[in-house]
Amino acid sequence: MDWTPPERPDWLARFNAEADAFDVETLVPLQADELIDTATRSLGITDFGDDQWREAFQVLITAINEEAELNFFGRLFTRAELLQALKVRLQIQETYRKHPEIDDEEIREPVFITGLSRSGTSILFERLAEDPQLGPLLSWEIVEPCPPPEAASYETDPRIERTDKFLTLYNRLAPQFRAMHEMGARIPNECSEAFIYSFHTENLPARVNVPSYLAWLKSHGNWRYMYDYHKRFLKLLQWKNPRRHWLLKAPPHLWHLDELFQAFPDARVLYTHRDPLRANASNTNLLATLFWMRSDKPFETRSFERLLAPEVMADALDSIVGQFEAGDIPIERVINVMYKDLVERPWEAIDAIYRQTGLELSTEAERRIRAFIASKQQDKFGRHQYRTVQDHEERQLRELFTRYQHYFKVPMEVE
Repeated sequence: MDWTPPERPDWLARFNAEADAFDVETLVPLQADELIDTATRSLGITDFGDDQWREAFQVLITAINEEAELNFFGRLFTRAELLQALKVRLQIQETYRKHPEIDDEEIREPVFITGLSRSGTSILFERLAEDPQLGPLLSWEIVEPCPPPEAASYETDPRIERTDKFLTLYNRLAPQFRAMHEMGARIPNECSEAFIYSFHTENLPARVNVPSYLAWLKSHGNWRYMYDYHKRFLKLLQWKNPRRHWLLKAPPHLWHLDELFQAFPDARVLYTHRDPLRANASNTNLLATLFWMRSDKPFETRSFERLLAPEVMADALDSIVGQFEAGDIPIERVINVMYKDLVERPWEAIDAIYRQTGLELSTEAERRIRAFIASKQQDKFGRHQYRTVQDHEERQLRELFTRYQHYFKVPMEVE
């Protein structure tokens, strides 16, 4: 799929143009040792916990320097994110050192939402987050989890305003981004945003061009470590702000269901389904926009083929069908949800989920979810427009997804 970038906001174009006046790589260094040293000196602590993240971090930094071709602002933005991730790891370890009792927390029957990117996971996530018994990860507590949020100040914590200013930067970098994915400190956000703290993650590679890091993840990625560290992260957040059930969401969970159930054996998984060709076209536009925020390099789908190539996606979906058929995952704990139902008959889809999961649907939860559905304005920030493949290409690609669509009875979307 071809992608044509929009014009940059004038302020950003002028900022990046100033790069010619500086030695940008020296001014904005992206070296593993320097980043680690800066993070430790800024906090005055040095214990990151285990070392299983270090090789992944080094591979990621090497890939960024050799492949990403970041512009001036892209280097600043990426450096800020990496430093924040390192500092959060240090703070988490220090908090556990002072309060080892946090590890006694139990994560009971969490609800995970997953599916192809752009298959309705966010739609479902926002609706279920209205249920008081389901506690989602909010954006601000992912970005600044330490000190652990407390129930009494959860709605008024000063970190909310600070995080909101940072997250809405995405909209100032690319105004059209709001039509694709709403950002804000109080908005429930994906587990993927917290996976960066293990540095075994496909999240940052969705924003910068680092194919060698993605290749390393395929052969060396320790997904069980990623989930174990995520569990540690969730225990920290619920220590002073308990959740009856965590409500968690991320498309990448789909590729790691085995490890997810190993770490969270009593989890319930809501698996959203959408016509893969439509979902992939929408996701390509999203990733291209994220890439364009940081780099002037022309966007090439093949550079992101491990995330976007239809053949790779089809193989992955077929492997999931194989897991279902072989009973390699507890399919009785997986509930299938159709994107078409979420869009066309939203309340009926939600009601069916509660019946299938056995979760209690309280009167208050039903009232809040119905009100949210009624008030949610479609295309609030403009319509997310994207190009799909041509008719002759669609016929060829459609065959790739025959097994997946047949097994889960996923309807085709007609434009």
